[in-house]
Amino acid sequence: MSDSENYDPLTPARRKESDSQESRMPRGLVIRLFAYLVAGHVIAGFLYLLFAVGMHNQ
Repeated sequence: MSDSENYDPLTPARRKESDSQESRMPRGLVIRLFAYLVAGHVIAGFLYLLFAVGMHNQ
């Protein structure tokens, strides 16, 4: 029996020695996501502070 009898052309070949690129997110995307989350929370905190100060002055 040869390996060609068990060959499936629809199954992608896997490299056992290297980690696939699909298992990790790109570094630039992670940095951008972190920056957007931090910036979004800073803006939300600033808006909350504006409303808190505005309600206190009434």
